[in-house]
Amino acid sequence: MTKRVFSGIQPSGTLTIGNYLGAMKNFVKLQGEADCLFCVVDLHAITVPQDPAALRENTINLAALYLAAGINPQQATLFVQSHVPAHAELGWILQCVVHYGELGRMTQFKDKSAQRDVVTAGLFTYPALMAADILLYQTDLVPVGEDQKQHLELTRDLAERFNQRYGETFVIPDVYIPKIGGRIMSLEDPTKKMSKSDASAGAYISMLDTPDVIRKKISRAVTDSGREVRFDKENKAAVSNLLTIYSLCANVSIAELEARYEGKGYGQFKKDLAEVVVSELEPIQARYRELLATGEILDVLRDGAERAAARAEATLKTVKERLGFVL
Repeated sequence: MTKRVFSGIQPSGTLTIGNYLGAMKNFVKLQGEADCLFCVVDLHAITVPQDPAALRENTINLAALYLAAGINPQQATLFVQSHVPAHAELGWILQCVVHYGELGRMTQFKDKSAQRDVVTAGLFTYPALMAADILLYQTDLVPVGEDQKQHLELTRDLAERFNQRYGETFVIPDVYIPKIGGRIMSLEDPTKKMSKSDASAGAYISMLDTPDVIRKKISRAVTDSGREVRFDKENKAAVSNLLTIYSLCANVSIAELEARYEGKGYGQFKKDLAEVVVSELEPIQARYRELLATGEILDVLRDGAERAAARAEATLKTVKERLGFVL
């Protein structure tokens, strides 16, 4: 039986190569093996203040990047979260299932709220909406980064609680973490995950960076003591991170790269890595610009929302019946 996969990405600015290698590149493979739904989660974005014009632009741009990276709307369903009202409706229902203490234990809430003077209720209850996103589609597998594993555990708990209380309703989803590339690190601090919100632009490679900018960032990327190009996360974290990026962009094993650069030092390795990254991103950037120019992205999103809504409404109807709502 074909597995169903759901994943959502927030439209909060340009994606990094970490997002691409850890998520989108895997999505392109997964769409041929599974029934995939990919969602631009704009409802999650408004848990913190947003500029309306920027949110609108970021939502369209993110959807275009999905397609440019290789997502095929004939194979996978690509849509915007707010276009399917069932997300917000099931999100409220699950807020009435989740416990206050469970939400308070979420480490992402603690981290994000500590950085803000004003904390919205939406930021606190956001995991209930994330659970709704997943459970609406009877999802089997959820590709998430390490930082989202706690939220997926809560989703599983909520599904089991609802099922026990009201009868079998939701599939219990499992986490899907790729063997390699699930956590691409900062170019300036290999102990930190690469993030587009980093104060220093040199810490990350944006999917839309120009070739010259990519070359400059990689040439300045930190390395470790010594000259050996070797994968060793504990003792050579920076070089291990660069090897991971190289391996995923070039589809070459890390062992092969270690052999290729034996005795050559970091200079040649970083120079070649930059060209590999440029070669990987240039065709995506060209297709992205083409998609935005034609405006076809809106038709894809409209079609995706219709397909997603049909599935979501079926689940929501069952949930309402189980709860005793008058339909």
